[in-house]
Amino acid sequence: MKNIINTIGLNTVNFIKGQKGEFRVVSKVKAGFMSVVEFNEFTNELFSNDPSQVLGWFKKGAIQTVEFKAEGSKYWLTVFARVGKKIKMVDEDILRGLKVGVVNPLFSNTDLYSQYQYQSVNAKTWDSFAFVMNEEVLETV
Repeated sequence: MKNIINTIGLNTVNFIKGQKGEFRVVSKVKAGFMSVVEFNEFTNELFSNDPSQVLGWFKKGAIQTVEFKAEGSKYWLTVFARVGKKIKMVDEDILRGLKVGVVNPLFSNTDLYSQYQYQSVNAKTWDSFAFVMNEEVLETV
């Protein structure tokens, strides 16, 4: 398991812990009101394998809250919360897989976007991870 490097001081929780489960999102629709989106079994399986992918499924500014319910549980837990430009909390499993290519176009006006954070994890491209150390690839001739 990769260690999270959080130089920007985001509030983190650790609810997912690699568990399988269901996800749902509270998002703002074009008309301006909030709506709850629940996912099918296939999409929940995808998100369980890489929870960070849920943040890339919506347009910029749409996601307000992401909730997770582990298999065998009957309670939904908030694993990502945003109020305006502030990220109030984010689960560690989401941060582990989060790439610069999701943060830059979708969350550039929030706390997630930080060039200082990218430098601290050696992020060079949009395919680099934003919150875990990126190893330099040495090319062999």
